[in-house]
Amino acid sequence: MSELRFEWKNMLAADLGEESCVPDLLGERILQNSLKFYLDETDEIYEGYGKVADSYPYRQRNNYTRQLKEKHIRTAVLENDRIKAVFLPDYGGRLWELWDKNENRNLLYTNDVLQFSNLAVRNAWFSGGVEWNLGIIGHQPYTTEPLYVAKTHTDEGEPVLRMYEYERIRGVTWQMDFWLDDDCSYLKCRMRIVNESTEVIPMYWWSNMAVPEYEQGHITVPASEAYAGTGVECRKVSLPEVEGVDVSDYQKIPRSIDYFFNIPENEPKYIVNVDKNGKGLLQFSTGRLKGRKLFSWGSNAASDHWQEFLTKDAGRYVEIQAGLGKTQYGCIPMAPHTAWEWMECYGPAYSEELNAEIYDKSFEERKRYITDYLQKTQLIGKLEEELKKTKKMALTEAELITPGSGYGVFRKEYARTGHLKFVKKTESMEKWEHFFETGELHCPDPETEPDAFWNGEEFLAYLKKTTLKPLAPNYENWYAYYHIGILEFRKGNDKIAKEMYETSLKLQENAWALHGLACLSIHEGNKNLAALYAQRGMELKRHCLSYQKEGLKILSQCEAYRAILQQYAVMDEDMKSIGRVQYYYALGLVKTGRLEEADKLLNSEEGIVVDDVREGEDSIQDLWEILNHELYGGKQILPYRYEFHAN
Repeated sequence: MSELRFEWKNMLAADLGEESCVPDLLGERILQNSLKFYLDETDEIYEGYGKVADSYPYRQRNNYTRQLKEKHIRTAVLENDRIKAVFLPDYGGRLWELWDKNENRNLLYTNDVLQFSNLAVRNAWFSGGVEWNLGIIGHQPYTTEPLYVAKTHTDEGEPVLRMYEYERIRGVTWQMDFWLDDDCSYLKCRMRIVNESTEVIPMYWWSNMAVPEYEQGHITVPASEAYAGTGVECRKVSLPEVEGVDVSDYQKIPRSIDYFFNIPENEPKYIVNVDKNGKGLLQFSTGRLKGRKLFSWGSNAASDHWQEFLTKDAGRYVEIQAGLGKTQYGCIPMAPHTAWEWMECYGPAYSEELNAEIYDKSFEERKRYITDYLQKTQLIGKLEEELKKTKKMALTEAELITPGSGYGVFRKEYARTGHLKFVKKTESMEKWEHFFETGELHCPDPETEPDAFWNGEEFLAYLKKTTLKPLAPNYENWYAYYHIGILEFRKGNDKIAKEMYETSLKLQENAWALHGLACLSIHEGNKNLAALYAQRGMELKRHCLSYQKEGLKILSQCEAYRAILQQYAVMDEDMKSIGRVQYYYALGLVKTGRLEEADKLLNSEEGIVVDDVREGEDSIQDLWEILNHELYGGKQILPYRYEFHAN
């Protein structure tokens, strides 16, 4: 029999920090959202379908640091005689380690630290293991968050680890059941997404596997063409050679790039990564998970820097992925009242039939041998049968171990997800429950940051009904008007949003409505007014780091560089040492002609380390190059620490 147990692991980890105190109304740059497509009429890729500009109603996770401390991290462990799987339930349920016990070998790339960087839709992300990405394009909102954790068992009595949550942007419930069969070398993963609504919704899923970038290693996938995404465009290419490079041999890839493999409908869905001895990971799935991908950071200075920036001593990695769609550049339509289910298996690629001799062959020969092996052993056919067989187990209530967020309590309950238990766990959720039951919204001290944000037409209609009429319970509640302002702004109703924010301010001056008005003014193109709102808000929240960082971001978008310097001058000293704050200060110095001061900051021995530099963000590099041109005529070489442009 296999075993499920919960343990604690000592790890070096950064402090994730508090969530941002303001809603995400401006968003982060998402590389997949700005591509140009050059495809055939038969490719049927949903280009940009379902893309979102921000992470609302989730807040940004942008207050972490790069200082590492030893922490006790909770793990869930599934183990049998052949394989050991280690999960991080408090970090998106990530599959962190997968050990082939026969070889005493971890088949995944496992980071030696939890080092957060700005690659996710909510900013904070960390490399390593298998990340489960759902709902919207990019590294998903729960990637650093605790999930609901429960346990049950298969019909054969094997323990099952269940993790689940309610995703608020799409309004779907998602569930992951993991187990190990006795005397089996593959981790079984049974996935389920349920759209209970009456609407067609955009849906997205990619299982993101970090695997070692082996010396003389390579990947194999049953495809002869791929969609190549460079961060600028997407084109179809033939495999394995692209511009004279065999891209299955990932160490030869020159720059950061995505290859989405176009696997024919009748081919088995799998991907393999092995070293020069044929040892590594095989992932295969049932047919619904049709896409496979290779992501490489490439081989240039910026690529090397990113690999080093994300870890301490764990070395280099590539990502192989499996998804619902052909690419990650659009979601796919999910019908109303629908459950999508599939199974994935993760295990060793090496066997008697798939040995070093087979893996030493060409890409085309490897494809043929692995495909024949999977068809001969009927591993995928058996998995399709197991998906059907385990349906009853997947719909059976499990024993709750620890809760996730409280938001799932407020979803509409349906039979398809009734077996999943959601619980309230905070005083804030109890206050919101009181509002939903009575129509009376709590009215917090404006010094206190907002406790929750909500989305959806039903919520907005209910809030307006209980607020806007003179005898309504929230008629004089600044907090109610603030929330209406947010939702009207997100609908594009700027005039109504402005009225709501201004009413909130009349009832009680507050930094939150000022932030809303600043974002609205940027949207309307009134940068001067946006800067004034931002500065007044910063005055009210002088000691709140996340508000100050948001204020500087707004001022930079308004090109209010003198205002940036003024705000920096009165900041707390500890805030001035934050890398992102120092960047805005250096920007203000350069743009106001104080070049020598900027030079001392940017070209000091330590320079500026922007903890949350964004993937694809060239701001620190661009700023340095402007300074270099103005002071030195472009003669200096860009310092390695500012090399982040890997495309």
